[in-house]
Amino acid sequence: MQTMSLRMPDYLKSAVSDVCKNEKISLNQFILNALSEKVSALQTVDIIEQKVMQASRSDFLNALKQIPDNEPYKNDKL
Repeated sequence: MQTMSLRMPDYLKSAVSDVCKNEKISLNQFILNALSEKVSALQTVDIIEQKVMQASRSDFLNALKQIPDNEPYKNDKL
Protein backbone atom coordinates (compact mmCIF):
# COMPACT_ATOMS: atom_id res chain seq x y z
CA MET A 1 0.00 0.00 0.00
CA GLN A 2 1.24 3.49 -0.79
CA THR A 3 0.77 6.85 0.86
CA MET A 4 -0.34 9.76 -1.29
CA SER A 5 -0.56 13.45 -0.63
CA LEU A 6 -3.74 15.11 -1.88
CA ARG A 7 -4.51 18.79 -2.38
CA MET A 8 -8.14 19.86 -2.44
CA PRO A 9 -9.93 23.16 -2.02
CA ASP A 10 -11.02 24.02 1.53
CA TYR A 11 -14.72 24.04 0.59
CA LEU A 12 -14.46 20.50 -0.76
CA LYS A 13 -12.51 19.23 2.25
CA SER A 14 -15.16 20.71 4.51
CA ALA A 15 -18.00 19.12 2.54
CA VAL A 16 -16.28 15.72 2.47
CA SER A 17 -15.52 15.93 6.17
CA ASP A 18 -19.20 16.61 6.89
CA VAL A 19 -20.23 13.58 4.84
CA CYS A 20 -17.65 11.40 6.58
CA LYS A 21 -18.85 12.54 9.98
CA ASN A 22 -22.49 11.81 9.09
CA GLU A 23 -21.61 8.42 7.60
CA LYS A 24 -19.20 7.60 10.43
CA ILE A 25 -16.35 6.77 8.07
CA SER A 26 -12.82 8.10 7.76
CA LEU A 27 -11.75 10.57 5.10
CA ASN A 28 -9.40 7.90 3.81
CA GLN A 29 -12.25 5.39 3.43
CA PHE A 30 -14.42 7.96 1.68
CA ILE A 31 -11.68 8.76 -0.85
CA LEU A 32 -10.96 5.06 -1.45
CA ASN A 33 -14.66 4.38 -2.03
CA ALA A 34 -14.99 7.35 -4.39
CA LEU A 35 -11.92 6.32 -6.38
CA SER A 36 -13.08 2.71 -6.57
CA GLU A 37 -16.51 3.74 -7.85
CA LYS A 38 -15.01 6.02 -10.51
CA VAL A 39 -12.52 3.41 -11.73
CA SER A 40 -15.27 0.79 -11.85
CA ALA A 41 -17.54 3.10 -13.86
CA LEU A 42 -14.80 3.90 -16.37
CA GLN A 43 -13.86 0.24 -16.75
CA THR A 44 -17.50 -0.64 -17.32
CA VAL A 45 -17.73 1.94 -20.11
CA ASP A 46 -14.59 0.45 -21.68
CA ILE A 47 -16.08 -3.06 -21.53
CA ILE A 48 -19.35 -1.89 -23.09
CA GLU A 49 -17.50 -0.06 -25.86
CA GLN A 50 -15.50 -3.23 -26.62
CA LYS A 51 -18.70 -5.28 -26.75
CA VAL A 52 -20.27 -2.72 -29.11
CA MET A 53 -17.33 -3.09 -31.48
CA GLN A 54 -17.89 -6.87 -31.55
CA ALA A 55 -21.67 -6.62 -31.98
CA SER A 56 -23.52 -7.29 -35.18
CA ARG A 57 -26.92 -5.91 -36.13
CA SER A 58 -27.95 -9.18 -37.75
CA ASP A 59 -27.08 -11.17 -34.60
CA PHE A 60 -29.14 -8.72 -32.56
CA LEU A 61 -32.14 -9.00 -34.89
CA ASN A 62 -31.85 -12.80 -34.88
CA ALA A 63 -31.87 -12.80 -31.08
CA LEU A 64 -34.99 -10.61 -31.07
CA LYS A 65 -36.75 -13.07 -33.38
CA GLN A 66 -36.27 -15.80 -30.77
CA ILE A 67 -38.30 -13.93 -28.15
CA PRO A 68 -41.82 -15.38 -27.94
CA ASP A 69 -44.68 -13.06 -28.88
CA ASN A 70 -46.67 -13.45 -25.66
CA GLU A 71 -48.89 -11.00 -23.88
CA PRO A 72 -47.17 -9.45 -20.85
CA TYR A 73 -48.22 -10.54 -17.40
CA LYS A 74 -51.06 -8.52 -15.92
CA ASN A 75 -48.75 -6.67 -13.51
CA ASP A 76 -46.27 -5.86 -16.30
CA LYS A 77 -48.73 -4.01 -18.52
CA LEU A 78 -48.48 -0.26 -18.76
